[in-house]
Amino acid sequence: MPSSLRASLDLIAMVRPDAGTASIEHEIVAERASSLGAAERQVATALAALAAAGTDRDTRLATARKLVWQYFVQRELVGFRRHNDVIRDLKIPAEVLAGLGAMPMARK
Repeated sequence: MPSSLRASLDLIAMVRPDAGTASIEHEIVAERASSLGAAERQVATALAALAAAGTDRDTRLATARKLVWQYFVQRELVGFRRHNDVIRDLKIPAEVLAGLGAMPMARK
């Protein structure tokens, strides 16, 4: 590496120590958002399958509970501690929430 480039990088590191990690942090945030979106789509698909369940309703209910639980855990890992909005928006049934040990939010 040329000494002028090294000197420039050293100067940037001294002035803005986080400059070197900004692009990586951006990629991490983008990956978290993508992963969270994929988990939400899986939940929506599982809930639609549950609504259309026939003979394998118990299996579909178990799948929906598992995917909702995983989605909630993933949301909490990125800092979303409250799930009331997604419970409402995704219309997660009480029977799915009951399997998680959660209580559905009271309707106003």
